[in-house]
Amino acid sequence: MRFIALVFLVGALAIIAVDCNSEGDALNAFKTNVADPNNVLQSWDPTLVNPCTWFHVTCNSQNSVVRVDLGDANLSGSLVPQLGMLSNLQYLQIQNNSISGEIPSELGNLTKLVSLGLENNKLSGFIPSSLGYLKLLRYMRLNSNKLSGEIPISVLKLVLWGNLKLMNVSDNKLAGTVHHTNKTGFAITTIVQDVKEI
Repeated sequence: MRFIALVFLVGALAIIAVDCNSEGDALNAFKTNVADPNNVLQSWDPTLVNPCTWFHVTCNSQNSVVRVDLGDANLSGSLVPQLGMLSNLQYLQIQNNSISGEIPSELGNLTKLVSLGLENNKLSGFIPSSLGYLKLLRYMRLNSNKLSGEIPISVLKLVLWGNLKLMNVSDNKLAGTVHHTNKTGFAITTIVQDVKEI
């Protein structure tokens, strides 16, 4: 009986280690894809068992990544699809940098995400419809980028069926208008889409 319990424990630990390593690999893929002139990501060592000791990364009690806080870090480069592998991520904050390129559709895999902060970057292309899978999302800040096209219907449905409290898409090149209404009886979401000229 003890042997079976020991085998089970070793197997469980191996699964946890693999999961942590995959999260480290995902974050390392992002690190290798950006320029970091201030060495903000210097502690991101891919040879470590998990990324929980890295600066700007927060983990839960199971050593799984729940926060990535890289606002105002002077980073440039692009987001990588591997970020969608951070299955327990709740906060992705990469605002106020010079991140360019498209928002990977794989971010729609982050179903535990509560806050997505990508504002004040140089992101372009469309808002991925896969972001509509983020039913727990409360704050979506995509403002002050170069995003184009229309806000996908799946993302707008987060207003009705999700927990979304703030969606800021102002200062982009988006088409269309979202009309404010409170006829549905659902919680009110603040949608910011206007650009204020100074």
